[in-house]
Amino acid sequence: MVVTALAFDFTNGFHDTGNAMATSIATGALKPKVAVTLSAILNLIGAFLSVEVALTVTNAVVNIQDKSGAPRAELIADGGMGLLLIILSGLVGAIVWNLLTWLLSLPSSSSHALFGGLVGATMAGLGVNGVKWMGDGTKLDGVVGKVVLPALMSPVIAIIIASIGTWLVFKITTGVAEKYRESGFRWGQIGSASLVSLAHGTNDAQKTMGVITLALIATGAWTDLESVPFWVKLTCALAIALGTYLGGWRIIRTLGKGLVEISSPQGMAAESSSAAVILASSHLGFALSTTHVATGSILGSGVGRPDAKVNWRVAGRMLAAWAITLPSAAVVGAVTWFIGHSIGGILGAVVVFAILLAASAWMYLHSKKTEIDHNNVNDEWVEEATGRKLPSKEKVA
Repeated sequence: MVVTALAFDFTNGFHDTGNAMATSIATGALKPKVAVTLSAILNLIGAFLSVEVALTVTNAVVNIQDKSGAPRAELIADGGMGLLLIILSGLVGAIVWNLLTWLLSLPSSSSHALFGGLVGATMAGLGVNGVKWMGDGTKLDGVVGKVVLPALMSPVIAIIIASIGTWLVFKITTGVAEKYRESGFRWGQIGSASLVSLAHGTNDAQKTMGVITLALIATGAWTDLESVPFWVKLTCALAIALGTYLGGWRIIRTLGKGLVEISSPQGMAAESSSAAVILASSHLGFALSTTHVATGSILGSGVGRPDAKVNWRVAGRMLAAWAITLPSAAVVGAVTWFIGHSIGGILGAVVVFAILLAASAWMYLHSKKTEIDHNNVNDEWVEEATGRKLPSKEKVA
């Protein structure tokens, strides 16, 4: 189970690299390999800065206690196999969705894939009441308060902040020659992109920490619901950093070239907006989607520049993927749980893991048909359906 959780963390890393570095790569502020290396280092550091989001994952999805406060009997029976199968199935749902959307070059939410998988597996194993939908009414908690509401609010806030920031940047720099404006803001982009990477580690690496801690609670190896073992922090930080270094070039290309032909001032405004929203949410323990925030910020940078061209066709595909991420991962998680439960015991878990390996291998091999890497990530964007090119910076400047 721990291996599967770290595998999810790894996919989260390469799936979300573009959130921090897509605009810096697109504008030439950072070379592609330098960008992913810097992002990996900062993700590693960011993972140690807080545990609020990890505790949200541990406590906000599965009702692990009954009304009396004691651990639910069905979860701790047989050495915690009930809860472990739920967690394993949820992770399978998340990983499969991450890899599928990566294959399709869609920047969907790894966070919502994880929560969707866990919710689906929990409902299959414990029923609807097995999911902690709401808190006790005194604070925002549970899936609704800690996941759904941030998912609805964060991209809107990011769009507003980025659009205002972009408008202000171009207003203030009116009259400055474009070549000087571009070169100056490229330096600023390095700082703002680094801050997003740090924020991403603070938010996303902790989600896997919470999952592994939940598994340790299931087996009785950990009992503290308010902290995370150090070895869990370290392994999760390393896994997400390694995935980030690998570089999710397909999604980097979509974010950097497919939405807006972005300039350096827009890139810095988008990255600053993303960092502010993600860090504030991490402090509050909201397990939001950094993908939603980053995409919202990039869209906002296009809206905030009057003469920019936004590719609403690609934006629409992203919104559709966002809408179905949580329920799709939930379905996979539920189906996986039924397969594992019907077989039972360790064999059931082995079969579930084998299904994950087979699905992952198929998608990896399929991706080789249209390979995207650091060599072609900045090639001109062409819509496959229409053959139209997104206007270049020279055409929209």
